[in-house]
Amino acid sequence: IIVGETAVFCLQLATKDFENQEKTILTGDCCYINPLVRRTIRFLGIYAFGLFATDIFVNAGQVVTGNLAPHFLALCKPNYTALGCKQYTQFISSAHACTGNPDLIMKARKTFPSKEAALSVYAAMYLAMYITSTVKARGTRLAKPVLCLGLMCLAFLTGINRVAEYRNHWSDVIAGFVIGISIAVFLVVCVVNNFRGRQPEHEHSHMDNLAQMPMISIPRVESPLEKVMS
Repeated sequence: IIVGETAVFCLQLATKDFENQEKTILTGDCCYINPLVRRTIRFLGIYAFGLFATDIFVNAGQVVTGNLAPHFLALCKPNYTALGCKQYTQFISSAHACTGNPDLIMKARKTFPSKEAALSVYAAMYLAMYITSTVKARGTRLAKPVLCLGLMCLAFLTGINRVAEYRNHWSDVIAGFVIGISIAVFLVVCVVNNFRGRQPEHEHSHMDNLAQMPMISIPRVESPLEKVMS
């Protein structure tokens, strides 16, 4: 985002495209906020808020569901002899059933939805929609789709890697993808006016000319019935 905003700002200065450039804001009587700084803080703030919201939703889902990771037994290292299991249908409810690292065991108890999948796909979706909405330079018809597709592929590879390493189930990854994509799309749609540039000047002048055009008046023709009545 910082690189994109800097590039857009430098291009507007180089091409003297001041019509589409945001103006410098004066706060109080002493502080000037540069449009580059204002736009960067705006987009980064929205991005950070989305990361925070995604983390909250994922943590809430993990605490409520409490699904076990595929590699839970490897971390738990249960002592079957001390537990005295005699039947296959018996559930182990003892707090001392696991002999492994307690921190790793607690982390392996909360895998639905996958936090890594949710955060990665949120970051990729937000950046892809940011690039598509803000970069309006010529010659980017191919660069923008390739860059956005590359970001989304990295996010999906993260989810596939979590499943391949037996750290999450497919359902955990899919749920994380749904949460991350939903929050990213919601934030971008809500701040769509911030992603759009200013309306070009020629469009304003075209609308003003249409508004100032005189209306065509059609002469009124008196009907024969009105002549008879008069």
